Amino acid sequence: MKVSGLTLSVTTLLLASLPLSAQAHEVEGGAHGPSVVSLDWGAADTLDELGLSEHLIGVSHKPAPAYVAHLVEGRADIGGLKEPDVEAIAGLEPDLILVTGRQSGSLEALKAVAETRDVTLAEGDYFEALSGKVLSLASEYHAQEKAREHLAALESDIATAREGLAEDLEALVVIHNDGRYILRQEPVVTELLQIAQPELSDSVEPVSRGKRTFYPLSPANIAEMAPDALYVIDRSAAIGQTPMDAEALKAALADAGGETIGVTVLSPGLWYLSGSGLQSVRAQMNEILEGL
Repeated sequence: MKVSGLTLSVTTLLLASLPLSAQAHEVEGGAHGPSVVSLDWGAADTLDELGLSEHLIGVSHKPAPAYVAHLVEGRADIGGLKEPDVEAIAGLEPDLILVTGRQSGSLEALKAVAETRDVTLAEGDYFEALSGKVLSLASEYHAQEKAREHLAALESDIATAREGLAEDLEALVVIHNDGRYILRQEPVVTELLQIAQPELSDSVEPVSRGKRTFYPLSPANIAEMAPDALYVIDRSAAIGQTPMDAEALKAALADAGGETIGVTVLSPGLWYLSGSGLQSVRAQMNEILEGL
C-alpha cells in the first residue's frame, strides 16, 4: 500500500489498526516502552516533561500536587502514596511500578504485581543523582538524548539563578507539622542555588529517633538564627490536616526580635509530596527565588 509515494511497512499498518491506548506504548524505532504506574510524582512529572506521559496509566489521586493535576485526568486512581491500592494497580497490569521509601510497607505486594523500581535519589551530589534518575527513566523509551537536553537546560537556568543572588544570603527551610517546626535540609536551596543555611543556635536541642536526628525549632530559635529568608513546607496542609497560621508565625518571630525575617509558605504538595523531577525541581527553584 502506498500513501503520498511512500510504502507503509507491515509494522506501521498494524500499529495504525490498534486503538490509541495500545499505540501509546510504541516508541521510536518500534521499540516497546513499558506502561507505568508511578507512586512518585517526581518520576511522573519527568515522564511528562519528556513527552512520555502517554505511558503513564496510574497515579495517586489523593492528594495530587496542583502542578501535576493534569496528570490525574483520564488515569486510574492507585490509592494514596503511603498506602497504595495494590488491587487497583494489579488490575491495570502495568509493566513497571515506580516507588520510593514511602511505599516500603507495600513493597513486597507491589513486587508480586510487576517489576518494581525504587526511584529514590542516590546519595551524594544532588544534581548528579537527579540526572541519573532522569536518564534511567528516559532509557526505557530510548529518550536519553532528549533527557540530556532538558537536564542541560535546567543546569543552565540554575547557574543563571545563582549569579543573581547576593553572596551573603542565608535561608532556612522548615517543615510545619501540627503547630511545630522542624529543620529541613533542602538540597534545592543549599546545593543547587548554593544559598547558605545559618548556623543552628546553641538553644536548639536535637531529637534522635532510631538512626535519624531531628532539629525542632521554635520561633525564638529561628529569630536567633536570623536568616534573611524563612521557607515553610506545610506538611499538615499537604496531607489534608489543619494548615499552619502564617500570620501567627510572623507575629511570634516579631515578638522574638525576628521581624525582618521574610517568611514564605511554599506549595505544600510540590514540596512534601513531590520533588526530584524535571518539572518539580524547576518549580521549587522558582518558588525559592520568588520568596527572596
